[in-house]
Amino acid sequence: MSTALSPLLAPMLSSAAMRAVCDDLAYLQHMLDFEAALARAEAATGVILAAAAGPIEQACKAQAFDLAALAEAATKSGNLAIPLVKALTAAVTRTDPEAARYVHWGATSQDVIDTAAMLMLRAGIDALLSDIDRAIAGFARLALDHRHTAMVGRTWLQHALPIPFGLKLAEYAAALNRSRTRLKRLRSEAPVLQFGGAAGTLAALGDHGLRVAEKLAQELDLPLPEAPWHTHRDRFAEAASVLAIIAGTCGKIARDVSLMMQTDVGEAFEPAGEGRGGSSTMPHKRNPVAAASALAAATMAPNLAATMFAAQVQDHERSAGPWHAEWPTLPSLLLVTSGGLAAIVELAEGLEVDAARMRANLDTTNGLIMAESVTFALAEKLGKSEAHHLVEAASKKAVAEKKALRDVLAGDPKVTQQFDAKKLADLFEPMAYQGVSQALIDRLLASLDQR
Repeated sequence: MSTALSPLLAPMLSSAAMRAVCDDLAYLQHMLDFEAALARAEAATGVILAAAAGPIEQACKAQAFDLAALAEAATKSGNLAIPLVKALTAAVTRTDPEAARYVHWGATSQDVIDTAAMLMLRAGIDALLSDIDRAIAGFARLALDHRHTAMVGRTWLQHALPIPFGLKLAEYAAALNRSRTRLKRLRSEAPVLQFGGAAGTLAALGDHGLRVAEKLAQELDLPLPEAPWHTHRDRFAEAASVLAIIAGTCGKIARDVSLMMQTDVGEAFEPAGEGRGGSSTMPHKRNPVAAASALAAATMAPNLAATMFAAQVQDHERSAGPWHAEWPTLPSLLLVTSGGLAAIVELAEGLEVDAARMRANLDTTNGLIMAESVTFALAEKLGKSEAHHLVEAASKKAVAEKKALRDVLAGDPKVTQQFDAKKLADLFEPMAYQGVSQALIDRLLASLDQR
């Protein structure tokens, strides 16, 4: 299906697997698969001549059709199905004029296009599930490897408290796992057959409509919904929301990694490789290229999803305009989401971690990051308010005099009356002040689907 991604840019913003799913030829084949399955279903139910199904199916090969000619004809007919059915009928006529009479029998253009889109969506979900499995597994392994690696926890981009790096990684895995759950549910519920005829009543098939629909659904291995849904687009809207959420999660992870890769931070890095992340003028650069791809996807996906949401407002039994807007939007959304997720797979499977730099960064503020640790220990002795004021004043003094907070506190009798030197030192050990982080890591990893 035609998309907003050009062949030149697509490799940077989408996965190879998803490009194959959304390829124009693949989409055209889905449309032809519908026509072939329709002929088989109608032959099996006695609606058309049994002998007609074979010649129709034989002609349903996408490679035999001129995509450029179909595209040009679609500009005049209003959709791609009309010229395709005309070309298919001509192709069948060349081998079996009698069979050609039954091409597209009782269906409408939207049945073909919507069902093809559902087949594309199903294949796209499968491609995403493959990558999301890898990303979750990668981050879960990293979380276990780094559950005792101390790093700076940051709020508002400022040093807040020490945290184990494994907690951050386990949160990545769990967030992706929630999207995996959404994808699996979406795959089981959203891709359904569209078959309603001209106005959603299957009137052209008389009282055979439901029997043909049931057989057609079986042929395409798609669930048969309660009724045609030509102008009820909630399934596509739900798919768009799931895709946009995946892209957003990928963007959050990518944002973190790009910030950790900053020269002044230097805590974690994308996998290195020949020519990867280089600059056209600065030979020393190591840019976060995978993170950039994921962040691009997270920027594009919400707007594409918004188009799918807006396209829900369709008129009466068949709509013009909103339906058309979906055609390039859904594959574009699948493509950019796949690109973001593929980038995150690279990070999950190849992230380079500098644990020593993480530990060094904890000391950047000369112990200020442990101020809360000392405050709550003192609060048990002096009360929270007094302890807060005492540590706040000591922190300001440490900054003004460029001293370590621990040294300032060690010179305060109110502190030394409560804590000896060893106890005070213990209060400045980052991994001694992590709350229930280890239990949270266990809970997050236990939440992942067992595979």
